[in-house]
Amino acid sequence: MIDFAAQRKNMVESQVRPSDVTDRRIIRAMLDVPRELFLPAPLRSIAYMDDAIRLRSAKPFTRLGDHNPRGLMAPRTFAKLLQLANLEATDVVLDVGCGTGYGAAVMAKIAKVVIALECTTDLAADASATLAALAAGNVSVVQGALAGGYPSESPYDVILLEGAVDKPPRALLDQLKDGGRLVAVVDAGPVGKATVWRRMGDTFDGRAMFDASAPPLPGFERAAVFEF
Repeated sequence: MIDFAAQRKNMVESQVRPSDVTDRRIIRAMLDVPRELFLPAPLRSIAYMDDAIRLRSAKPFTRLGDHNPRGLMAPRTFAKLLQLANLEATDVVLDVGCGTGYGAAVMAKIAKVVIALECTTDLAADASATLAALAAGNVSVVQGALAGGYPSESPYDVILLEGAVDKPPRALLDQLKDGGRLVAVVDAGPVGKATVWRRMGDTFDGRAMFDASAPPLPGFERAAVFEF
């Protein structure tokens, strides 16, 4: 029998805390949320590994011959990205690419409301079921194209992208409140960068904060350029 509670504590103590995550609210939430429940039963034994995990198979992530595999971000990457978002208890959050809902469950422990956006039908259904079972009543799972965001509930205090993108589209930035933050892993070179944008009126200030990698999110791919 796997002791998931012990694994959860070890994840926080050996992966999250040593990565300069000092926000105690994040640490408490990650200690509380059972990460294993957001994976299919055959994958739950690896729920607390120090890496990204595919949501539908145990194969490693690779860019070669791999079309947008969906996965949970590595615990340390997610925790650092969440700390970068600087959540407040009154915040309304848009979680883009929520997958099976783990990140939304963690953020729901800190923020007022989380809108969890997912483009894949079965993942959205899994997220809804698991979040309901955990009584995460301040999370709403919605389905739609990720790059379009969810404007009907905007503006948001925070938008967090749960995966790597070439760059966030203007449609997402436009759904921020004045002073709102968007955080994402930008995969624009050999090393990805965790980046935070802050809205100031009609302008957006973007800053790369630390090296990071994450599974790619569908719908954010750079348009192909054809040469003649």
